[in-house]
Amino acid sequence: MFVQTETTPNPNSLKFLPGTVVSKGGSFEITKKDDVKNELIRNLMSINGVEGVFLSKEFISINKYEEISWDEIKHIVISLINDFYSSGKECIIDKSPFEVEENLGEIEKKIVQILDQKIRPAVAKDGGDIKFKEFKDGVVKVQLQGSCSGCPSSTMTLKQGVQNLLCHYLPEVKEVVAI
Repeated sequence: MFVQTETTPNPNSLKFLPGTVVSKGGSFEITKKDDVKNELIRNLMSINGVEGVFLSKEFISINKYEEISWDEIKHIVISLINDFYSSGKECIIDKSPFEVEENLGEIEKKIVQILDQKIRPAVAKDGGDIKFKEFKDGVVKVQLQGSCSGCPSSTMTLKQGVQNLLCHYLPEVKEVVAI
């Protein structure tokens, strides 16, 4: 297996592409190693300097602390990913550990649809994800994950990209904020 890496707009986040399925259960982010029992995720979170791990269908984004260099940890991450898949495992996660059932109204369903179809693919290219959290009084609250959390350009992406798009399609939306 050859794990490729891609840079992201966030200098403290790197995208790792193992060339196979990473998560069959959607995307999610881990910032505390005690939150999961998965051995690979716990090992990645144990690397000195790793702040968070984000899993998507086809990639893993690692967020590091600013004072740590990628030269110090990149080879360790690649080695752990290679070892994991070399042991015969097909994917890191079969199903999401965070099952959430929500009853959404019409506007919320439209917001989620726009996020899924028009915004999420672009955000995934940069190693992150965007999750709908709430719509109330014209304000859409979203959570940025992976490379997008803490990215210097995330505010611009949120306001000029996400907010403009949602306001264009849904006049009920007045503002988008990240939580």
